[in-house]
Amino acid sequence: MKILIADYIYTPQGFVENQAVAFTDNIEEVNTLEVLTKKYPDATQIQTKPHSILFPGFINTHVHLEFSANKTSLKYGSFMPWLDSVIEHREDLVGACDNAVMIKECKAMLASGITTFGAISSFGNELEVCEKTPQRVVFFNELIGSNAMYADMLYGDFMERVKASMSCEKESCITPAVAIHSPYSVHPIILQKAVNVAKEYKLPLSAHFLESQAEREWLESGEGELKGFFEKYFNTSTPVTNIQEFMYAFDTYPTHFTHCVQANQVELDYLAQQGHSIAHCPRSNRYLGCGRLPIENLNLPFSVATDGLSSNDSLNIFDELRAALLLHNDIPIQALANTLLKSVTADAADILGLDCGKIEAGKLADFAIVTLAETPKRKEELALWAILHTKEVSSVYIAGELLENEAF
Repeated sequence: MKILIADYIYTPQGFVENQAVAFTDNIEEVNTLEVLTKKYPDATQIQTKPHSILFPGFINTHVHLEFSANKTSLKYGSFMPWLDSVIEHREDLVGACDNAVMIKECKAMLASGITTFGAISSFGNELEVCEKTPQRVVFFNELIGSNAMYADMLYGDFMERVKASMSCEKESCITPAVAIHSPYSVHPIILQKAVNVAKEYKLPLSAHFLESQAEREWLESGEGELKGFFEKYFNTSTPVTNIQEFMYAFDTYPTHFTHCVQANQVELDYLAQQGHSIAHCPRSNRYLGCGRLPIENLNLPFSVATDGLSSNDSLNIFDELRAALLLHNDIPIQALANTLLKSVTADAADILGLDCGKIEAGKLADFAIVTLAETPKRKEELALWAILHTKEVSSVYIAGELLENEAF
């Protein structure tokens, strides 16, 4: 048993003072130090640095590791030029992204306090890295393929990857999951099969949806910039589905939709009615010129996520939160800061079905400790100061164990 003492603790009820946390691999109790000392007299007491805040470990629900080698290869500014550059440089970037590159980025996430992440995997190449990293990983096996002629082959490959992630040893903290690439790149026949797999095995389910205006125009009318893309690379000029058909395919199973920047209010309300959620990637959306997700109008849960280095400059969760503060400039900044922290802790854990993300009895003992430069003058501003002044966290615990600095 250990007892962790910090100036402030971020709980589901907000920031609290004069409290401590008793834990093993799970959180046993949150109470005053006096009460915990009497109850657990043999526990090791750990005092954090002055001006520290104890957070649950942060959760990055959506990240692509396989493009972690990208720095200046891909073209930012607009979605379609970016997509063309992905096709052009894909083989080189995937080839350059070996295990060492991906492990480096896992460590970078850990340094910003990310103790759990959702890895979107197109080929399964990241599985070995995700088994080795100390973080918990929801491993999203991604299905892609719009040509019905190859449906059986594509589905067979997908199922092999799903089974491989299912066979990971429990010590690796891997949760197998299913991802659908997008409405324009997955044929409805294999889409439904994949959704059924998620339902059968009760796996987390994710899907990119309405990221760009080009996607919306293609799905609505079969026109626009994506038409030229499909004619050039896939010899087709007809979309395999439309917006409504794609949405309805997920009606019976809660799904974490990514981006949704170009979804209208009717569509967002429909997703909410069906119990879905959204992964919001502010920097990726800005860098690819996709627009802004109106989080002020959402009535469904959302997480803030980094996406991958194919459309971002870091996998640091605090970099992403600061971007969100700037992007959503019409929302009062203090309220927004609190909402954003909840989106990468409690809300993210609930979305992915994980038993972490909250500092309360019974939850997994995953912690990130943020140390401020000085004592805050007002407790109601803690969320904002934590976001603005943190590049890296002071300490990270996973399953109750302190990770040494060399881990990140």
